[in-house]
Amino acid sequence: MIIDNVYIYDPSRPYQREGLHAVEIEEGKIIAILPTPYTGSKEVIDGGEKVLTPSFNDSHMHLLRFGLLKKELDLTEVTSWKEMKELVENHYDEMEEYDWIFGKGFDDSKFDDIDHLLTAKDLSEIQVNAYIYFMHEDGHECVVSEKALELLEKEEAFEDEPDEFKETDENGNWNGRFKDTAVHYIKHHFWGRSVEDAKEALKKAIPYLSEYGITSVHSDDINFIGSYEQLWQAYTELESEGLLPIDAHLHHYIFNINDLNNYLERSRMRTGDGTDQVKVGSVKIFLDGTQRLYTAAMRNPYPVAPSTNGTLIYSQEQLNEMIRVSSENGMQVAMHAIGDRAIEQAITALEQEAANTKQLRHRIIHAQTLGPDLIERLRELKPYIETQPSFLLGEWDKKDQWSPKELVPYCDAFNSLVKEHIPITLSSDLPIGALDPFVSMYTAVTRMDLEGNPEGGWMPQEKISLAEAYQGFTKTPAELEYKDEEKGRIEAGYQADFVLLDRNPLDVADEEIHNIKVLETWHRGKQVYKK
Repeated sequence: MIIDNVYIYDPSRPYQREGLHAVEIEEGKIIAILPTPYTGSKEVIDGGEKVLTPSFNDSHMHLLRFGLLKKELDLTEVTSWKEMKELVENHYDEMEEYDWIFGKGFDDSKFDDIDHLLTAKDLSEIQVNAYIYFMHEDGHECVVSEKALELLEKEEAFEDEPDEFKETDENGNWNGRFKDTAVHYIKHHFWGRSVEDAKEALKKAIPYLSEYGITSVHSDDINFIGSYEQLWQAYTELESEGLLPIDAHLHHYIFNINDLNNYLERSRMRTGDGTDQVKVGSVKIFLDGTQRLYTAAMRNPYPVAPSTNGTLIYSQEQLNEMIRVSSENGMQVAMHAIGDRAIEQAITALEQEAANTKQLRHRIIHAQTLGPDLIERLRELKPYIETQPSFLLGEWDKKDQWSPKELVPYCDAFNSLVKEHIPITLSSDLPIGALDPFVSMYTAVTRMDLEGNPEGGWMPQEKISLAEAYQGFTKTPAELEYKDEEKGRIEAGYQADFVLLDRNPLDVADEEIHNIKVLETWHRGKQVYKK
């Protein structure tokens, strides 16, 4: 098959793709880049002088969680406690005592009909004897009912979660609100789903990926189904049924060294192993929380909350052991680290000789708060840094609340990383950040929100080029998969994953990057979306 009469934009080959071309595809791979017009005998599809470019690889998301938002009770649009209660009651036609009620995506800080954040006591207004779990829109906070609290009080392992992640009332008792890894524990232990539920949720989610040109994902989903084996079954069954138009790397989130050892003992599959489309991803470890809740671990107190500098979840010794054991068993590691103290801890763990960081391509997720000393150590170490530029859309004007004035210039320091040749990917953290890769690229290139603020960009010295941003969604994520010579480029021998765009990114002003649209998406040589 030939896709004829197309321009090619591939930032990894910027000077070899001028003019129109024909792209030959066979058995899911690109065979050749040919002159146009094609004069051979193969089937020809006229590209209509559109721009053909590598499709996108989102290196950090929660695809199952996004699908569940589309399939189950979605609270992202509610604006009041009254509206939230009505939505729950309408969704659950008949609420029986001792049933579970789930909801996702609320933000009660915006409610104007209550003067406090929701607690377990408030949830009794929905149903006194129900197990209720509502997750905040950013996934780092939840509120549960009094019946659910009774279950948690019986969980001895829950005592290991940091006390800072468990809110209490004036009497020192849990009030039903939990943060960060305490949230993950609750999801993992009480919010299990069947394989069929997961498959239905994924089928709801995948068309959104195709619409935005995403054909590969690295996803952390285990807490939304409770079992890595069930998660694996859901994805691979969709693959065998021909209903998985993406490649997927599935991370294995662990709470402690015992979780890691249990996986290593019961499974022989390691990072990169799996089926044609579904692979084992990284061991996922949370090192700290989030800046919104002042739980990201900082080396300095929060300017707006000087009594705290956040929380480290593990000691250095505990983390070093998890990194060492993972590495010795061929498992790549991805560490959530937002605060500079957590990033420093991650760097120290990766500097161990046993970590084998360069070969295994370990990664640090977020790395939102850096400093000159950390950048210097990263320059020597060169782990992969997974960034989420679209977070800046709503956070750029809050950074000085979270970091000392002298360190604010080192927040979301994309250019500082790139110029030191520290590999970065761009990603969505779906459903938290923007799914559209062009929105993330726009933010990385302009450092402005979608209204053009602040003028000239926030900390403009940290802007990166469009080519650098593009490779963060194409070439670099493929390196994390050890697919350097197979994915992420428009080149002979590479997987035929590409999109057709409505305009050439090279002809678009930086301020208009987020308006570029995907017209067609192709995965392994098959069209999976057409606008």
